Amino acid sequence: MVPTFKNIHLKFKVNGFHYSREYLIELAYDFVKEGKSFEREIGDFLFDWLDDSETIKVKTSGSTGTPKTMELSKQAMVNSVLATGDFFSLVPGNKALLCLPVTYIAGKMMLVRAMILGLELDIVEPSSNLEFDTNKDYDFCAMVPMQLEKVLDKVDNIKTIIVGGVPVSNSLKTSIQTLKTKVFETYGMTETVTHIALKPVNNTSNSKPHFKVLPGVTISQDDRGCLVIEAPKLCQEKIITNDIVKIHSEMEFEWLGRFDNVINSGGVKLFPEQIEAKLQGKIMSRFFVASEPNNELGEQLILVIESKSNELNSEVFSTLDKFEKPKAIYAVKQFAETSSGKIQRKNTLALIKK
Repeated sequence: MVPTFKNIHLKFKVNGFHYSREYLIELAYDFVKEGKSFEREIGDFLFDWLDDSETIKVKTSGSTGTPKTMELSKQAMVNSVLATGDFFSLVPGNKALLCLPVTYIAGKMMLVRAMILGLELDIVEPSSNLEFDTNKDYDFCAMVPMQLEKVLDKVDNIKTIIVGGVPVSNSLKTSIQTLKTKVFETYGMTETVTHIALKPVNNTSNSKPHFKVLPGVTISQDDRGCLVIEAPKLCQEKIITNDIVKIHSEMEFEWLGRFDNVINSGGVKLFPEQIEAKLQGKIMSRFFVASEPNNELGEQLILVIESKSNELNSEVFSTLDKFEKPKAIYAVKQFAETSSGKIQRKNTLALIKK
């Protein structure tokens, strides 16, 4: 029988203690009344999850548009959990680490996975400098790239880490190749109830692995070359994304970049995300690639850096192709960003003083 959102697995634990549905409500109350800020968020989510409603409200991060609140089916979230559990062979009693804020879908789903699959969940304060028990073995954890980058010397005790939120940079991919931990990059969004595809980024024989969709997910492309997702168990409607992809099989695709970020410079299509990946590790401050109007080219490529100065050594661009080299460099003292720390490109471009 397929579990429902009303089920709490008998083996579910939080910080070493078993919790039935009844006692989980008490834990939520304690978190809301006496907990730290991140614990209060967990308490609020538990109250919402444990009520009689079949849906739950979730905030989007706003990295690709205006932040909004969506209503998701709790059973769709359970279905997502089951697909992830099957993919990673998670079983009751496995140990998991929650180190993401429960404000957004990724953190919420770690809690739901534990409740439905019967995982023993340890909760630590989400931050860019994580502190967790490095002497305890964990089977599963979700992080954002910034977190993983700062704990590379501490994660040998974690069997599998999924990484999402933003694409994994080339420099981070290089750093994790020697890890014993298996690291997977995720593809998904709030609308798809977190990830619908995963890609191994280390411990793989394929030098350029592709995203592989979870069972029950069908992919195609629209006339723009953007990914179209059909996942009846996760979302009722077909999702048309703004992600330009190359489909390699009915189960695998390669992410190229965002349609709304593509730059047409003199008839040449340039993908900022691919150029940014080549520059990772060569520019110490935060940066991104964008465009500005140009009479001759239509659009010209520009580089925006979070700095007081726009001066960079020309060697920085040595790995770029002819058309990928920026025509102008702009410095912005502080980037505009979402509450979760993601760069808001359009708002940052508005800060440029030319």
